[in-house]
Amino acid sequence: MSFDLVFFGGTGDLTWRKLMPALFQAWRHGKLPAHGRILAVARDDRDDAGYRTWLKDRLQEAESAKRPSEEEFARFSALIHYLRMDLSQPTDYQRLKEWLDTRGADTVVFYLATSPHLFPSICEQLGACGLNHERVRVVLEKPLGHDLASAQEINRVVRSVFSEQQALRIDHYLGKPAVQNLMALRFGNVLFEPLWRRECIANIQITLAEGIGVGTRGDFYDRTGALRDMIQNHALQLLTMIAMEPPSTAHADAIRDEKLKVLRSLKPFDAISVARDVVRGQYRAGNVEGHAAIGYLEESKVPPGSHTETFVALRCEIQNWRWAGVPFYLRTGKRLAQRQAEIVVNFKPTPHSIFPGPTSANKLVIKLQPEDGLELQLLAAKGSVSGAEHEALSPVSLDLDFDKAFPTDRVGAYERMLLDALAGRLNLFVRSDEQEQAWRWVEPILDAWAANPNGLRPYAAGTWGPPAASALVARDGFAWAEEEC
Repeated sequence: MSFDLVFFGGTGDLTWRKLMPALFQAWRHGKLPAHGRILAVARDDRDDAGYRTWLKDRLQEAESAKRPSEEEFARFSALIHYLRMDLSQPTDYQRLKEWLDTRGADTVVFYLATSPHLFPSICEQLGACGLNHERVRVVLEKPLGHDLASAQEINRVVRSVFSEQQALRIDHYLGKPAVQNLMALRFGNVLFEPLWRRECIANIQITLAEGIGVGTRGDFYDRTGALRDMIQNHALQLLTMIAMEPPSTAHADAIRDEKLKVLRSLKPFDAISVARDVVRGQYRAGNVEGHAAIGYLEESKVPPGSHTETFVALRCEIQNWRWAGVPFYLRTGKRLAQRQAEIVVNFKPTPHSIFPGPTSANKLVIKLQPEDGLELQLLAAKGSVSGAEHEALSPVSLDLDFDKAFPTDRVGAYERMLLDALAGRLNLFVRSDEQEQAWRWVEPILDAWAANPNGLRPYAAGTWGPPAASALVARDGFAWAEEEC
């Protein structure tokens, strides 16, 4: 299969930090289809050789095991080309079309690694010059819009140019190997499905924690915040995969239909429930891994007195027969105690214990990062002679490290998503109605915050967020996973 992969925003951080390294790994692993060309598009005045030299320097910042050798880069970079474009000029799109028409690849993928406000105009220009034919796909990087209205407008314009099957809305969390194993865990094994319901599960916690601050992205982050940056897309996508009903097939639309049902079943927020069930915070100066860390308001490019949240914890419910009454807790934040992304499924305790001493309920921990695996926490007897009629039980864990279980052929999230985009596999991409429903659900939170911008709760960098987040869970008689240790 011949392909042309075009990156709009070819000199941006996303392209050189994530996309190009992912493509290099796909090439190194022999998974990148043959007969491909990669075209970086940007406003800088460069030629192919100049861009390749620039990219080579950038790739030296990758992890040592993922850096190309001189020989590897020479071969990989032969696929890479550069085109200077002003994205507001129709004549530049015509030049792009002429470049693509020189060989007429089997597949053309446009990856919009630009600011979302440029998505409509880029799509309109691509359509105007005929670059929306059946062999074309367009990948839209998140965040897709700033609220429901802007997301709907982007989708309206995209749909006027491309079909739904051509428009791939990316959420790279869906490409993580551990997230792929959510489907395998639930629908490829008989073990958990009978227990995956309100009768057996006490609560589910989804944590997306970052140890870093906003760094050099202060201006972008301050316009976005944790709710838009992580909850509206990543956390809700994970929630749908945990809570969805078994799809009839592995076809993309069958899966996305079930995810949409979950989003539509989420109990809607109002001003009262936002005040009760949502905690927003902002980090202050603190200590992270033994090093002093400044507060959010001291970060570069953050406006003085900003009310942007860097932490969100919320309690939600899914109003259907499987999950009625089971609380779902979502949590994300910057400058937290550690980098950690995981889903914790807390099962209910046994209805009657015959063993002495306190016992804990079973727990399934689905680890997304930095580790990638599953941990099932059970209770067992040591088998020692205690003199008692029954020995007290002790917690034990069954651990599965996916990197050790599958030491070869593992691919990263962006590598997987890029390969799927080239192949036209839609399972891991978000459909427009999913994405708009997610915005519809979070918008009452945004509205409540706009009406009361003074509800931020400070937390010290290097902690797990404001104490109110712990109180949110404790109100139901539960605790966050790290507080139970």
